[in-house]
Amino acid sequence: MSTRMVLGLVGLVCSLVVMLQGSAEYPAKPVRIIEPFGAGGGPDIIARAISPKLTALWGQPVTVENHPGAGSTAAPALVAQLPADGHTLLVNTSAQAYSAALLKNLPYDPLNDFIPVAPLTSQPYVLVVGTSSGIASVRDLIAAAKAKPGELKFGSAGIGTGTHLGAEKFNLATGIKAVHVPGITTPEAIADTVAGRTTYLITPISYLGRHPCGQAARFGRNDQPALTVAIRSAHDR
Repeated sequence: MSTRMVLGLVGLVCSLVVMLQGSAEYPAKPVRIIEPFGAGGGPDIIARAISPKLTALWGQPVTVENHPGAGSTAAPALVAQLPADGHTLLVNTSAQAYSAALLKNLPYDPLNDFIPVAPLTSQPYVLVVGTSSGIASVRDLIAAAKAKPGELKFGSAGIGTGTHLGAEKFNLATGIKAVHVPGITTPEAIADTVAGRTTYLITPISYLGRHPCGQAARFGRNDQPALTVAIRSAHDR
């Protein structure tokens, strides 16, 4: 399982054409980049990496704003309501596409209210467990879940997010039953797993830092591992 991050622009085709042609009139004022997963999340990290370069290129301030919530749909809903002049950009994951299939009565049209500008990254998801759980492998996790059906808990960044869908897919594939504990952001979900409030989580690997799959991800104190990466996704094999 992998996620792709895309820079999106709300508005009309003419806005995109103006950007690509490098018109001296664009941007005519500061540019906002809105992201839907909260501070420290993958879209936030990417947006903050590109914003200084866009500031230098365009000669206008480019700022990043976090707007998490509503299963990652709060940010697109905000952007869709703003003027279609190219001065508000949305950095989103594949959630921009699957949210339309999962949620009814969205306050925006994911296809017609936005124009894709550029793909930014692609990264694998990994399954992690809290080190304090005593689980050291996928086999251990499955055995623990089947020994106590419906008692283990798994976290996510919210209902309908990639972290939620990834875990549900894992549960279906392995035939286990567990309780979903949705959060608001992925860092929050990771904190819950570290603290033992949830047993496992499927998360984009970028949240774990530069730690090879299959090794401990060090989120504990004194450089002691508090999370263990139990499996790497097929995307990274």
